[in-house]
Amino acid sequence: MGAGAVGPTEEAPRGRGARWPRPRSIRSRVTIAASFGTGLLLAILVAAAGLMLQWVARAQVHDEAAQAARRVAVAATAGRLADPVPPYGRSSAIQIVDDRTDRVLAASAVLKGRPPMTRARPERVDTRVDVRICDDRQIARACAVVVGYDVVTAAYGEATVYAAIPEPWFVGSLVPEFVLGLLCATVLGLVAAGVWRAAGRALRPVRRIERGLADITASDLSRRVPEPDTGDEIAVLAATVNATLDRLEAAVAQQRRFTSDASHELRTPLTGLRARLELALDDPEGTDPQRTMRDALRDADRLHQIVDDLLALARLDSGVEPARSVLDVGELVRAEHRRRDPRVPVVVDAEPDVMVVANRLQLARALVNLLANADRHADSKVVVTVRAEDGRAVVTIADDGPGVPEGERERIFDRFTRLDAARSRDAGGSGLGLPIAREIAVRHGGALTVEDAPGGGAAFVLSLPVAGWN
Repeated sequence: MGAGAVGPTEEAPRGRGARWPRPRSIRSRVTIAASFGTGLLLAILVAAAGLMLQWVARAQVHDEAAQAARRVAVAATAGRLADPVPPYGRSSAIQIVDDRTDRVLAASAVLKGRPPMTRARPERVDTRVDVRICDDRQIARACAVVVGYDVVTAAYGEATVYAAIPEPWFVGSLVPEFVLGLLCATVLGLVAAGVWRAAGRALRPVRRIERGLADITASDLSRRVPEPDTGDEIAVLAATVNATLDRLEAAVAQQRRFTSDASHELRTPLTGLRARLELALDDPEGTDPQRTMRDALRDADRLHQIVDDLLALARLDSGVEPARSVLDVGELVRAEHRRRDPRVPVVVDAEPDVMVVANRLQLARALVNLLANADRHADSKVVVTVRAEDGRAVVTIADDGPGVPEGERERIFDRFTRLDAARSRDAGGSGLGLPIAREIAVRHGGALTVEDAPGGGAAFVLSLPVAGWN
């Protein structure tokens, strides 16, 4: 293998922009999808919770600093404060600053002898100022919120009262988000594990179905997959698989019976033909050549008929739909009747213009099979009628033969069916003519049944939809 070749189990590089291969397991895809959705939701919640926590903490600090500053301002209005100024609430950093000279008039113990915390002053239209300072380590290790009120007192004159409260340690940092992220990662891991486990339990019946299907072979189609009693889609799938296996087993059994019967049917004329030829070769003087050739020709005709019928069934079973056209059923019946050399007289009574949409070759094949069957079993005549009834083209082919027992009227449409009565394929048929005729009728949206003829015998009724009937 060359240097640039790729092994059979390797994947060639996909170039820039190639994506990671998608997991093929449903369990993996469900787990990844659930984890991605949950992770995205948790990330949004963490970001929102972090922002909310920062906002609430800062709002609370502002409120407490403003409350402390107001209390100091009220106390300063009443008179001179103690020196140093006592703390108010959580605020231990308090200053009273002269507005004209920026001199500290009074301060709490932590700010004794220090310059003003800030030079920010309330605007003319406002009496309050809010400032955030982060460079005074005596007030707070990180940052502090300073709120000032403009007051006019007898003791201090025009001054601004400041009160500072340190911000909580987590304000302005990513520590809350990090802690929440760790918590969410734990939750996400638990969710992924739970979804993986739940998906595995939900797909457990699928694995049992897979093992059941793997154990089914062509030689043993009697086994079925287990059907869970959950009532969900997997139970429906298992039931559908079992129903499909039932149909498959029935089809295979029918195919095996058909193959066995076809082999038997082909073997009978072949055996007769071989026996006659061997006898003629062993005793040329004691056999009649003309009779031998006639008998051999009859056996060859029987073989030709069976093979022809088998090919017709194979074409029908293949599901290929040949081209169709609008046909006059009565004219088609007369045309096929004129081509035949019947054993008994055939009377055709057909209404004009009974039109159907069908493939001419297939419909002619069905009619020929029915005519041949009636001619083979009739005693003295065959009557064919063509009528249009309730949107159906009805072709009735009746003979005056022995008829078909009521209990056998469906079985005669099975392939290679033997009947104990006089109507059997031993009278010269292949055992496939009636099944082919019914299959053609069904393929054209019609039906083929057998009834009692009015004067005795059997009447085969072929019903097809009339062209253009809605």
